[in-house]
Amino acid sequence: MKHKKIVAFLFIVTLLSSCAGTKHVQKRTLTWEENFNQPDSFDTTRWSKIPRGASDWDRHMSDFDSCYAMRNGKLILRGIRNTTVLNDTSRYLTGGIYTKDKVGFGLGRLEIRAKLNGATGAWPAFWLLGQGKKYPGGGEIDIMEHLNYDSIVYQTVHSYYTISLDIKHNPEHGGTAPINLNEFNTYAVEKYRDSVVFYVNDKRTFAYPRIRTDKKEQFPYADGNHYLLLDMQLGGSWVGKVNPVELPVEMEIDWVRFYAFK
Repeated sequence: MKHKKIVAFLFIVTLLSSCAGTKHVQKRTLTWEENFNQPDSFDTTRWSKIPRGASDWDRHMSDFDSCYAMRNGKLILRGIRNTTVLNDTSRYLTGGIYTKDKVGFGLGRLEIRAKLNGATGAWPAFWLLGQGKKYPGGGEIDIMEHLNYDSIVYQTVHSYYTISLDIKHNPEHGGTAPINLNEFNTYAVEKYRDSVVFYVNDKRTFAYPRIRTDKKEQFPYADGNHYLLLDMQLGGSWVGKVNPVELPVEMEIDWVRFYAFK
């Protein structure tokens, strides 16, 4: 009888250990992709050039052709010195595109494969903003931000909760991940109803959960669709000053894929 109890106990332990080690994978389907195979320009039914603004990230945005290129099935976005556009007082010009008011992404996995390169003052980024919402409505999801020649990228979320209420550590709202700077890397985010999960080269790097709180807008990321921004940025209070000698700088974007969760 004692022997039977021991066997039963060992069976239960083995079963529980097996369950604990099971990896639960959300079923998903590829529903949208962009391979940038057009020879002359990106698809304007999906993408628009980002207009100039007054913030650090968009103060040099330009529709100047030299900031954009299609090369070997890749989108090229550049940061350059302004030595040509005489009616533009900006010292630098940068290229960026977004899917605002054209394509929105709901719950699912979004992936971007790209090579960033580096320069002093370079700040390339891939990120999401709430479609049809006034910032910070819908929240901001920074899939990748890179500074200068760093061997890491930053992955962060922002919202009314983290910006206006300044609650950045309950829970932690960002993390970093190593990359191969001179190679192509794949950056991804998975958007769930209860969490936002980040990846680099298929390795889980950071997650931001929904928590119980009486504070406003702690987790707005599951409420509606987000549009995608891909942009090269130069200079600012975070990345620092630009070294014009190191320009032009460019990033190469191979493809973008979105997998909707079933």
